[in-house]
Amino acid sequence: METITRTQTVIRFREDILNRARYKAKQQSMSLNAYLEHVVEEAVKPQIPKLPKEFKVSDFVKSLSGVITAPSQEELEADPKLAYILGKGGE
Repeated sequence: METITRTQTVIRFREDILNRARYKAKQQSMSLNAYLEHVVEEAVKPQIPKLPKEFKVSDFVKSLSGVITAPSQEELEADPKLAYILGKGGE
């Protein structure tokens, strides 16, 4: 099992925002820390856009598949435009 290392930090929030976050955390039976970590994780998650159904990759681009090496998943997550062009953005 992977060990997750966490770093303690201090973040200042407006009181009204912090109170709403506490309320939301309690509604979801989560600690405030777990709730805020979840919210921040979702906010910074790499987004790979979905391709429109009518999107087609040209034959020329497909012909380059033997010339250009396939990017890793990390590269696709770091470059959503590349993922989109390669058709890895989902359906």
